[in-house]
Amino acid sequence: MPNSERLLVLLRHGQSDWNLKNLFTGWRDPDLSPTGVEEATEAGRRLKAQGLTFDVAYTSALTRAQHTLALTLAALDQTGLPEHRDQALNERHYGDLCGLNKDDARKKWGEEQVHLWRRSYDVPPPGGESLKDTVARALPYYCQHILPDVLRGKRVLVAAHGNSLRALVMVLDRLTPETIPSMELATGVPLVYRLNADSTVASKDVLTA
Repeated sequence: MPNSERLLVLLRHGQSDWNLKNLFTGWRDPDLSPTGVEEATEAGRRLKAQGLTFDVAYTSALTRAQHTLALTLAALDQTGLPEHRDQALNERHYGDLCGLNKDDARKKWGEEQVHLWRRSYDVPPPGGESLKDTVARALPYYCQHILPDVLRGKRVLVAAHGNSLRALVMVLDRLTPETIPSMELATGVPLVYRLNADSTVASKDVLTA
């Protein structure tokens, strides 16, 4: 089977209303901002320009990821694609930080503490998840559902969140707990992976403008 048939595209949702307002979002459920709507549509245009089509899609239980997927598929002329939604792909849960302005959080807890919560691998915010916790729920879902589809030759699109996708990128790009916290995923920018038969990465393309 050629690599081109083992296609996996990861897409962080477009900018949400709360991204725009600089709020910790987590499992809260704001929709896309007007910019986010355009980012999601543009992601579909870029994928279409590459001649890519899909057989199945995965997304989270949150509106901003689902809306991104719908807009991207519309731009690809692929509405009605089989779609699986699961909270295993939800954004990291920020606990007590959810809904707070990031600048206000820094004033309350201090710059160093908030930075530790946001950028460490295994230190969770109060009542929330660390990146390690997010990996612990997103990665098994990937191994049990998404990866088998890819290895069977299905072309798979995953529209999810910065941290749940970082969990997948950590494995695909062979990053470590030391290097993954500093890795950023831009909103609305598709990561196009082609996998080998042993699930390792044959190629990776980042479809920036």
